[in-house]
Amino acid sequence: MTSPARVDAVGKGEPEAGSVPDPDPARGVAGDLAGRSPGRLMWMRFKRDRTGVTSACVVLFICLVAALAPVISKLYGKDPYTRYGQLRPGLLNENGFPILPNGGISGDFWFGIEPHLGRDVFMRLIFGMRSSLSLALAVTILSVLTAIVIGVSAGYFGGKIDYFLGRFTDLMMSFPNQLFFVAFTPVVGALMVDPEDAMRTWLRACVLIYVMWILGWMTLARLLRGQVLSLREREFVEAAKVAGTPPWRIVRKELLPNLMTPILVQATYMLPQFVTAIAGLSFLGVGLVEPTPDWGRMFADGADWFQSDITYMFFPGVAMVVFIVAFNLLGDSVRDAFDPKSDR
Repeated sequence: MTSPARVDAVGKGEPEAGSVPDPDPARGVAGDLAGRSPGRLMWMRFKRDRTGVTSACVVLFICLVAALAPVISKLYGKDPYTRYGQLRPGLLNENGFPILPNGGISGDFWFGIEPHLGRDVFMRLIFGMRSSLSLALAVTILSVLTAIVIGVSAGYFGGKIDYFLGRFTDLMMSFPNQLFFVAFTPVVGALMVDPEDAMRTWLRACVLIYVMWILGWMTLARLLRGQVLSLREREFVEAAKVAGTPPWRIVRKELLPNLMTPILVQATYMLPQFVTAIAGLSFLGVGLVEPTPDWGRMFADGADWFQSDITYMFFPGVAMVVFIVAFNLLGDSVRDAFDPKSDR
């Protein structure tokens, strides 16, 4: 027996007389699908989903902008740290706010400048996206790997291993994530750095990644455990056991290929959740702090300045909403592409 995730190549047969070929290339049962792998079938289904393709393009564009932030800074001629409003006369009034309307938007400053300090908002936004996405990506990768190890181990081996890993997962899920993100981050930081010393930016980022990783893997782990409990009773797994295949090889060759759908779908949901969580921590003052650019810090500053100019809330708000909506739609499209019963 072979795994459902594999499609063996077969020869193309002649259609019977009077038969009507299936017009859908992704669902045809004749020779059109011969030799096509599940990944290729998924890609064919995904390309036909306009919403998914559009969402993927938006997500890719935002990620490229964040990754190329230093290059954009050189081309733009500004950086997110220089206080242009204090260095150039005529940009800020006597109260420290931009003289030009809409936050000081001009040909030199595309999204305006910050009050008092006069830093470029466009550069702060791009580097803030870079910081938030980098941290969220690291947390997502660590959480997915941890969930795979714990969920697959509990589901495949069962018995005492399943019991202890299950109780450990239940214990970790009892902690309210957002509350403990706020509570644990300063505590972990205080254990690593003397309270009288300022915590370095890289260490603060590591603390955020560690805390969110420890509290972010449980949902996916329970989902994978349930999937493995069902898969381990299938014929292809039983045949591998009878053949004397080592457990690690069964997991790698038979189980993991059949778990890619929930893993990819859940990962596309987890990353934007971690982005918003990191922004929320920075907004509350326990995440990244000045002068490091961050989405959450831009929201916190915009909340102080929105009465004088709503522009400071507009740009980071629109960027985050577009990113999160696009990523969620991408996750739905990936799930539909992997689902052979879907009509999309």
